[in-house]
Amino acid sequence: MNKAFNRGGLIQKMHNTSVWDVIVIGGGATGLGIALDSITRGYKTLLLERADFAKGTSSRSTKLVHGGVRYLAQGNINLVKEALYERGLMLNNASHLVSRQSFIIPTYKWWDHFIYTIGLKIYDVLSGKLSFGKSISIRKTETIERLQTLRTRKLKGGVVYYDGLFDDSRLAINMAQTCIEKGAVVLNHFRVLALLKDTDSCITGVRAVDEETGKTYKFDANAVINATGVFTDDILKMDDPAAQNKIRPSQGIHLVLDKSFLPGKHAIMVPKTDDGRVLFLVPWHNRAVLGTTDTLLDSHSLEPKAREEEIDFIIKTANRYLTKSVTKGDVLSVFAGLRPLAAPKDKSEKTKEISRSHKIIVSKSGLVTITGGKWTTYRKMAEDTINKVIELGKLPKALCKTKGLHIHGANGTLDKSDHLYIYGSDYKEIQKLIKKHPDLGERLHPGLEFLKAEVLWAVRYEMARTIEDVLARRVRVLFLDAKAAIEIAPKVARILANELNKDDLWEKQQISDFIKVARNYLIQASSHNAWSS
Repeated sequence: MNKAFNRGGLIQKMHNTSVWDVIVIGGGATGLGIALDSITRGYKTLLLERADFAKGTSSRSTKLVHGGVRYLAQGNINLVKEALYERGLMLNNASHLVSRQSFIIPTYKWWDHFIYTIGLKIYDVLSGKLSFGKSISIRKTETIERLQTLRTRKLKGGVVYYDGLFDDSRLAINMAQTCIEKGAVVLNHFRVLALLKDTDSCITGVRAVDEETGKTYKFDANAVINATGVFTDDILKMDDPAAQNKIRPSQGIHLVLDKSFLPGKHAIMVPKTDDGRVLFLVPWHNRAVLGTTDTLLDSHSLEPKAREEEIDFIIKTANRYLTKSVTKGDVLSVFAGLRPLAAPKDKSEKTKEISRSHKIIVSKSGLVTITGGKWTTYRKMAEDTINKVIELGKLPKALCKTKGLHIHGANGTLDKSDHLYIYGSDYKEIQKLIKKHPDLGERLHPGLEFLKAEVLWAVRYEMARTIEDVLARRVRVLFLDAKAAIEIAPKVARILANELNKDDLWEKQQISDFIKVARNYLIQASSHNAWSS
């Protein structure tokens, strides 16, 4: 297995470069996409992430790779067309993590049935050659057959369409691995402290600290790119303390339930809730994910918390459509994510009306900032950003090479009934580990499918440094069952400590730190925090 994913080795490699062509700040979908685009064009590339890859918004999505049916309803044809094209590329380039998913819109009025049928035919046309399947109108009997827990009173029928489903943070980790394989240095737990400038106030690099050792470094670069999502304004203010806010975070929360609430293979899409939002009920890792909300916030954090009213809204809306009633006691995990939306022009502007298109900003200092966009269009956002840097004369011209670039692990031939399919081409390597050390084949928890081998794999080859890195973003236990995640934390800490050569004190601190974070994913804790904040 590739030893290039060793953090110590990456830091050593970092010392061998005196001037980087590109430094990317931020290790979410956008930053990793930019680093991948940059290194494959031949530029010396360094990416620095202050926490962990996909720690923020990029691990907290609705798990959809989609064109955006709601944007079609808003008439944003270009955004939908672009996203549908990128959706097709994601399936081709990361087939182990991206899959086709059927969605059903249940209809309770004949007029709605007609409108959605027509609208989704347009969606089909816009997807062109990269279509995931043709939408069809189905009768009431077939809708009930396909959705066993759906309420049938006044039901007229359904409209079936196809979009993509994926594991967001797993894709981010595989993108980081691909960057490294191509020659980039990407480091998590490495925080940028300041932007370095010359006598003309033009950016020449960054000063950063390794959060593990406390050691600070100075990096020189031809181009510095701010790809920090909801933290965009923090970097812009590092560049210019008088800079106006470009971002207004919008919070979306999701509830995770047992598979029995959505027992079939189909997802449900509710196109219009009480306040005009869209609600999805999606099968994911043998559970059901319900979301999302869209609440404008005045502040941002690395660990956003679900609000009581958001939880109530999703449960209330879901119960209008499901025969199996959802209660707070049924929620296995609740997670909140922040979307980096463009700051509204005025207070009357609603989040659903703010464009999801990405925007590139060039500061007077030469700092390049990318804002907006969505997971599905990460590759196109990266391409546009590097093209802009070339246009500014900061890099020699080179063509984008990511359209057909396979992401680490890409393999579409695995049996998806085995949860290890998400490792793609690494699956065989994990099996070899288990064969060599049979105890690694043991489950982490009697009620979960995940194995000890996955923890070891995350530390050795996926740059996990903490319990949270493992259980939140590599082995998705925290997002699937928060209580179980807390229960297995000591077991994970032991494996980590052994592998990273840490002492008992570090181990205890890790368990304590993880439990503090994990409590926010338990619905009782989320409710309490909402009331006390």
